[in-house]
Parts: sequence; structure tokens; C-alpha cells
Amino acid sequence: MTRDERLTKNTILVLGGGSGIGLGAALAYHRAGAHVVVLERAPDIAEKLAGSSELEVYVGDATDPDTVSEVIDSIVDNRGRLDNLTCCVGVFDHYASLRNLNAQQFEQAAAEIWRVNVLSTLSAVRLAWPALNDARGSVTLTLSESAFRGSGGGVLYGTSKWALRGAVAHLAVDYAPNVRVNGVAPGGTAATGFSGLLALGQDELSVRDSVGREERIARSNLLGVVPTPEDLAAAYVYLADPQAGRVLTGVVINADGGCRV
Repeated sequence: MTRDERLTKNTILVLGGGSGIGLGAALAYHRAGAHVVVLERAPDIAEKLAGSSELEVYVGDATDPDTVSEVIDSIVDNRGRLDNLTCCVGVFDHYASLRNLNAQQFEQAAAEIWRVNVLSTLSAVRLAWPALNDARGSVTLTLSESAFRGSGGGVLYGTSKWALRGAVAHLAVDYAPNVRVNGVAPGGTAATGFSGLLALGQDELSVRDSVGREERIARSNLLGVVPTPEDLAAAYVYLADPQAGRVLTGVVINADGGCRV
């Protein structure tokens, strides 16, 4: 596919960019001219991606601060700059209800989803600050329709995404004026493999295995569409574009087809 020039000379790090929405964003960044670095936890996915694309791929856990710090340092050493950090790491609660959790399950599941969905994101953004500040770059967080309404997940997942919505607003203030901070809030999306919570024995569950999921997604939005990662990618490119998006900070693009709920 032909590359355009919007992100030429930009270097972008996508955490969790080996599959799903993260991969869609990474490939779109590359098509827009950026040098794209992906941090992916699964060795088999990382190997396949490295062999089938022009993306630079690291294997590692994006929730581990030391790993993220090493990748950022490597990018700055090799490329001289980091222009955008895109965070796409997350786990799902498969609509778990607090009514059905005992005290131990609740405490462990809440700690797990906070650590993965919120704390790791804030940690990565903190670590990337010096490089992003030098480049007058940007941050793009991945939220969810759950950050705006009581749908798209259970209480644990939804509140973690509400926290990230707050993070966009507060980081935009904290990182101004040199670094823009924005977010994309997808609705239900096809071809995603969200894993569940270890604390609830959901580690082998995937949203893509849910029977009738695409039909439910189409019914849930005003446009009657089943979004794909490729459909969402344009929002990520727009927010990362230092020219088209230069006055955008503290903004969340709701890429959910007009959620009905």
C-alpha cells in the first residue's frame, strides 16, 4: 500500500501493537510515513509481525517499567527522537459483576485491572516524558465506550477506562505546552483478542470467541457497523499528526459508530 507523508520523520512507539487495535494503529502510522516501533509480549506474534512487516518489533511486557524504559532508551539512541507514544495495552473483565465476586476475587481482580489498564499506561507516559518533551511530541491513549457510559464491559473494566479518560484530561494539563495528550475511545471492534483477568480465571477467554459478538456490535451503534482496527486507525494517525493535530490536546475521539446505550 502506498505510503503518504503526514508522519515522515516521526518515530512512534506502540505498546501492545502486535494485534488488534494496536496493530491497526501501528500499520497506519507506518503507511503515513512514520518509523514505528512495537512492543509486543507474545514471542510468536512478535516474530510473525517482524517477518511480515517493516515495523521494528521488540518482545517484552509493556506493563513492566524496566522493559518500557529500555525500549524508549533504545529508540532515542538509534533514532534520536520519540514523537508519539501510543498505549494499547489492556485486559477485559468479561462483564464480571461485583455481585458475584467474593472479597479475595474482588481485591485481586481490581488490582490486576488497575495495574494493567491504568498504572502501566501512566508509568509508560511518565517514562516517555523527556523524549516526548524534546521532540514536542504527543501521547495517544486507548480508552473505550466504557469510559463514557455503562456499557462495553463490567464495572472493573469500565472504571479503569474512566480513569484513563481522566488521565487524558489531567496529563494534557501536566504535559502542556510541549506535549499533546489525547485518546481514542473505540466501541466494540472486530478482530480483537482481548484477554481476561487471571484473578478470575479468564486468562484463556477472548472476546473474539463470543458467539454472536459482531451482530451485537452492529446493533449497538447508530451506523449499524462492525468496526475493524483499520477503521479506527485514522483517528490515531490524526491525533499523532503534528500538523493536522497541532491544536488538539485533552481530546478523546469516540470511534464507536454512535453508541446507542
